[in-house]
Amino acid sequence: MPGSVERVTDATTTYVLVDGENIDWALGSILDRKPEPGERPRWKQLVEHTRNRWDQPVRALFFLNGTNHVPMTFVQALMAMDYRPVLLSGAADEKVVDIGIQRTLRAIAERGGDVLLASHDADFAADMAALAQQGRRIGIVGFPELVSHELRDIPSIEIVDLESDAGSFDIRLPRVRVVPLSEFDPADYL
Repeated sequence: MPGSVERVTDATTTYVLVDGENIDWALGSILDRKPEPGERPRWKQLVEHTRNRWDQPVRALFFLNGTNHVPMTFVQALMAMDYRPVLLSGAADEKVVDIGIQRTLRAIAERGGDVLLASHDADFAADMAALAQQGRRIGIVGFPELVSHELRDIPSIEIVDLESDAGSFDIRLPRVRVVPLSEFDPADYL
């Protein structure tokens, strides 16, 4: 079939790549302030959701900028939740987390696996599109209303809502977004 993408058959792992800085920025923009600890995502829930959604093992990597400070308590918590923290450092003007994720996406392209990327950033569009062209299952997890158009426009990409699809929050976020009529509950607005 012209234009169709054949699925890679050796993909047995889903890689969850979390752009910690980007998710923190997005959450801060929704709350209009820095999030409190109880307002942050439950990252273990994202791993479970991904495992159930795509029905294959998950390898979760959480990327953090460790140039000036390493939040060791958070790093230990990530490890307890089956994440592998990726602490990167570099020059002040380098986007170390973005560069690290881009290199990881390219490495996955050479070895196999599917990718669920927790970010809204257009910087990853070319690498995610390359994975889609290989027939990989790819997705973006975050807040759909903030996902870049470059990511959104990739054929076959799944958009996963970190709050409503993955159930990664213990609170209801004050989001302004388009709600499908089938999901509309007036009580949410009263």
